[in-house]
Amino acid sequence: IINTASIAGFEGQPGQVPYGAAKGGIIAMALNLARDLAPMGIRSMAIAPGTFLTFAYDRMGTEKAQETFGPLVLNPKRMGDPDEYAMLAQQVVENDFLNGTTIRVDGGQRF
Repeated sequence: IINTASIAGFEGQPGQVPYGAAKGGIIAMALNLARDLAPMGIRSMAIAPGTFLTFAYDRMGTEKAQETFGPLVLNPKRMGDPDEYAMLAQQVVENDFLNGTTIRVDGGQRF
């Protein structure tokens, strides 16, 4: 099982209490699920992405989104690419020793 959380689950932003709480719940659920499902050989992980350039930013436009959110990332100074999320998800699937935790994929971004 791979659930998508968010870095907002670790440090939320003003005005986003419900979103941060929901994503924090997904983060907490990773270990609880791993413990409950271990007897059945099922692993549970969560991925907490930072700001990724997805369809959610279509109305803003790619260039404006990168100008706005790219500087918030330590390195590289850009938003994440969905392929980078996919690469991490593939690694989680392939690595049997990953279980019960949340991995941030955020370029060091903090809110």
